[in-house]
Amino acid sequence: MDYAATLLAKLPGASPRRDKGLTRLLDTLETYMPAEQIEPVAKAYELGAVAHAGQTRRSGEPYISHPIAVAQILADMHMDSQTITAAILHDVVEDTDCTIAELEEQFGSEVAALVDGVSKLDQMHFNNRAEAQAESFRKMMLAMIEDIRVILVKLADRLHNMSTLDAMPREKQARIARETLEIYGPIANRLGINHMKVALEELGLRYLYPFRYRVLEKALRRSKGSQRQIVRKISEQLRKAMESEDIDGEVIGREKHLYSIYKKMAEKKRALGDIVDVYGFRIVVSDVNTCYKMLGIVHGLFKPMPGRFKDYIAIPRINGYQSLHTTLFGPKGLPLEVQIRTREMDRVAESGVAAHWQYKAEDKSSATPQRRAREWLADLVEIQQSGSSEEFLESVKVDLFPDKIYVFTPKGDIMPLPKGATTVDFAYAVHTDIGNRCVAAKVDRNLVPLRTQLQNSQTVEIITARGAKPNPNWVTFVATAKARSAISRYMRKMRTSESIDLGKRLLDRSLKDLGSSLRKVGKVRMREALDELGLKDNNHLFEQLGLGERLAPLTARFLVGSGDDAEKNTTTASLVIAGTEGMVVSYAKCCYPIPGDEIMGYLSSGRGVVIHRNNCGNLINFRKQPDKWIAVTWEQDIERDFSSQIQVETESKTGVLAEVAATIADARSNIEQVAVLDRHEDVTVLTFLLQVKNRKHLARIMRDVKKMQNVKKVTRDCT
Repeated sequence: MDYAATLLAKLPGASPRRDKGLTRLLDTLETYMPAEQIEPVAKAYELGAVAHAGQTRRSGEPYISHPIAVAQILADMHMDSQTITAAILHDVVEDTDCTIAELEEQFGSEVAALVDGVSKLDQMHFNNRAEAQAESFRKMMLAMIEDIRVILVKLADRLHNMSTLDAMPREKQARIARETLEIYGPIANRLGINHMKVALEELGLRYLYPFRYRVLEKALRRSKGSQRQIVRKISEQLRKAMESEDIDGEVIGREKHLYSIYKKMAEKKRALGDIVDVYGFRIVVSDVNTCYKMLGIVHGLFKPMPGRFKDYIAIPRINGYQSLHTTLFGPKGLPLEVQIRTREMDRVAESGVAAHWQYKAEDKSSATPQRRAREWLADLVEIQQSGSSEEFLESVKVDLFPDKIYVFTPKGDIMPLPKGATTVDFAYAVHTDIGNRCVAAKVDRNLVPLRTQLQNSQTVEIITARGAKPNPNWVTFVATAKARSAISRYMRKMRTSESIDLGKRLLDRSLKDLGSSLRKVGKVRMREALDELGLKDNNHLFEQLGLGERLAPLTARFLVGSGDDAEKNTTTASLVIAGTEGMVVSYAKCCYPIPGDEIMGYLSSGRGVVIHRNNCGNLINFRKQPDKWIAVTWEQDIERDFSSQIQVETESKTGVLAEVAATIADARSNIEQVAVLDRHEDVTVLTFLLQVKNRKHLARIMRDVKKMQNVKKVTRDCT
């Protein structure tokens, strides 16, 4: 009996039929993992099978089949024992009663941390789908920074979910497929895991554009017969040339992937036939010297196309990929794409960061894909500080779709940057402090403007100066996420400092108008006021005043406790006008302002702050008393009703008033008051004082009333 069968026999209730997936997984692990590392995997299955007992997937399969399939994908990549164990357990915390503490006790802190990292990606609740996608993406990126294996489990999880997407409704299929093409495929590419990237992209295309996918697949199937014959013939020519030079290696005729064909058709606006008739070959040899020797042999067999040679061995791609690429004129002028690489490079090209799993090795930074992945993830730590989740998502997407160029530092180090990157992007790529203090740049020893876009192979030197600051205009031309977020972050810090100074001056001026000052207010009253306003210190208050979030005249009155404005018994009205906490606020009955209106505030000695609409007739008094009027704004997401008045002109018919009142009630509005302003033989003018939420609510009511058969005209009353 083999090792897998022995372990299966020990599991309670296990049967060969039921555990086909587990048997295959254990057999795979046995090929590269010692027995003592496989035991936790079998133990994880035991726990998972019990925890998920009775749960099924939409397809009707037992739920445990999913984590086993995810673990199999990772085992095929020769991942370590902890990753495989975490893959089997990745849903138990979310979908069962099992806790992280229990997992830590049974499997150790490393497995528990991996499961926790994967589980947390889907636990948040959000106000909208965009925010949900952006925030879960942000959490995924940050989890990757902690341990890159988290994303490998997540990618395997997504790959299996994509392969079983048929059970989902069409709308959900399209949403998940779009997310896969926009986020997961590019991440797999960024980490250099080519086979996973290709599989995710093919499945993404299949479920996002099913008709296009079927058309392309059918056309490819038709052309495959003649293609195979040509590929076989050219492969034979290449093999014979290798044998004659005594080169040990293999030639693989590459099939074009559907998604890459689709992308080329879309980007280059070319017909399917033009794309399909490009033949791809991969030549795998033993060492780097042989790669270059083989390049010479290939160029001797077929003429190379000018400008179509790329040396990714000397200058690897951003994800660590290495290979020689050349495009040739084949038989009858057919274009041939040839990649030449070593066996190690081939392994890295397919598996990326997973090719050299070195978490236990001390030299874990030495593997090129892992080192480059970690450099990128380290940059994410800076980028993630730059605002909202949506901003973060958009910033990182810049790095996930890189059309790269390679430039040199003055010392000869290679710096990969996206196409369109400027000298400022280069400065920030070297170090954030270099970017912040950058004043000039030299490209190939010549001074150039900072907005100059860089080209391949240029040497770039950055000139810095002590005390220099980033220019806000740089944001308009930089191309990298790191540069954009660093500039924005610096500007925010500068704005905060300037806002505090401005706010302090504004408050002092307003206090002087009331015959007081910050010194006269004193520390005790200031502390009381800050507590009432829910602010932590003076600077927080000054910053809000400087940014316009709070109004200096109102705050000054509140601090000195002048008149009725400082009454403690304030109405809820103050909660809907920004910066009026602790003030009495009322709404003018001459114009009935509601959220969405542009408004002004009038400082009244008896009524606190009275809010008027900007088009109110009483604003004429603004010229007479400018010091009494202040600009105010509504708070966000107000949940209360406001009074508003509309005027309705109707035909003079019996029952019209009741009909209009019913329409208003149907629009979920209460009528506070009705008056008949004018009545003629054929026309009656009515005014309604209504309760509405905001301008949108009022507009809907007016639209519904205007549609009525006997209504001639509806206006919003404002004297």
